[in-house]
Amino acid sequence: MGGVVRSLLQTATSVFLIFLCFVPAVTVLRGTVALSPAAPFFFPPALEFVHGRPRPPLSERSKHGTRFPCRPISHPRSSARTIRAPPMAAGLAAPHGGFSGWPSGGWCDVAHRAGAGRRRCAAWSRRGCVVARQQALPTSHLSHRHGRAGAARVFVLSDLHTDYEENMAWVRRMSSEEYKGDVLLVPGDVAETYKNFVTTMSMLRRRFRSVFFVPGNHDLWCRREGGIYLDSLGKLKALLDVCRDLGVETSPGIVDGLGIVPLYSWYHENFDKESDVIGFRIPSLDMVCKDFHACKWPQQLSSKDISLALYFDLMNEKNHDSIEEIKRQKCQIITFSHYVPRQELCPEKRMLFYPNLPKIIGSDLLEARLRSIHGIQGKASACHVFGHTHFCWDTVLDGIRYVQAPLSYPRERKRRMNGGEDWLPFCLYNRGLTDTLSPCWWSDYYRSNKREPDNTDLAPWVARFYKRVS
Repeated sequence: MGGVVRSLLQTATSVFLIFLCFVPAVTVLRGTVALSPAAPFFFPPALEFVHGRPRPPLSERSKHGTRFPCRPISHPRSSARTIRAPPMAAGLAAPHGGFSGWPSGGWCDVAHRAGAGRRRCAAWSRRGCVVARQQALPTSHLSHRHGRAGAARVFVLSDLHTDYEENMAWVRRMSSEEYKGDVLLVPGDVAETYKNFVTTMSMLRRRFRSVFFVPGNHDLWCRREGGIYLDSLGKLKALLDVCRDLGVETSPGIVDGLGIVPLYSWYHENFDKESDVIGFRIPSLDMVCKDFHACKWPQQLSSKDISLALYFDLMNEKNHDSIEEIKRQKCQIITFSHYVPRQELCPEKRMLFYPNLPKIIGSDLLEARLRSIHGIQGKASACHVFGHTHFCWDTVLDGIRYVQAPLSYPRERKRRMNGGEDWLPFCLYNRGLTDTLSPCWWSDYYRSNKREPDNTDLAPWVARFYKRVS
């Protein structure tokens, strides 16, 4: 009998010791991923946590032999610990935090957001990573979730990509009651197929009082439509027609005194004004951008020059009178588009896993168009919403607030590249624009770090994926 008791005691002791060893890892995961209200806005992709330490997946370890030792830091107002490991997004990279002189070498300052001071660290290398924490998800510190009766709130949700079943299921799970009196802006990339587009927009229309939509590139892909459409312009017409049938707005309108203006746009390569990365074998746009193969255009239109950007910009002219009427009524105005109006709303090329990305994301015509509505100098009430790049963004440039709130691909959402999903859809307006900018990694970074458009030294985690030109 005594032997049995001793055996049970030994087993209990072993379990207790294992528990003590494992608690830190559980705490890290709780504070980082799901259960802490102070979870970071971006959870680095392609990493697994082992006893509180991040390491690359097996494929990366075997390929590069890399290890990333990190020492967690504690938030003064929370017992949860957070580790932020090196950004390794499949297509786009992210900054470590508020530092300077990176990634070309030297020392960098890492701002400790919790207020515990500053740490000095060596520039990024394979030997370590920078540790910090994002204090809040975009909506966690706002009161808009419970708006006053009778006041329409405006929510934003871009890049739904509901051809992915996980994303379609996410839309189905949206509350059918919470948003009955509210407005939703959908800045494009709803779905690649017409069927999924109609299904998605129908569900959104049933959940919101009003839905406004502007098309993105994925919406106009024709590769899976069985030859139904002559070209992408034919599909565009079909989408606008079904939006009209569903009661989805694709033209400017006024809701409870707020002017909402969808802006049509397409990208052009000379939108990119910053220095190209040279000395590396970087794939061409034709190899990387599916638009060149999945979209079909009339012979006179092309993504490789400004013709498509001009065509879509001129589509806005038919709404000129409606926009002028909104301006005459002195309404506050929110404009929105799928594409990016300014290159400053995308990270620098040296930090992107595809450095030529800026050539296929935006239009100068779009910025000129929205400035003609909000004013050249902008104003405190001016706001433009965009999508396409799948980066969360909230910043003010030259008097206009720019916001992106993407659902993104499932793999990006799981890695928290877009901030996860709990904060979506994002409430932008509740009897006025939300009065504080939401914490977003890249826009936070550029508020405290100067852009270096002529610096073409690839970040180390990017450079290792490219061969140098001999």
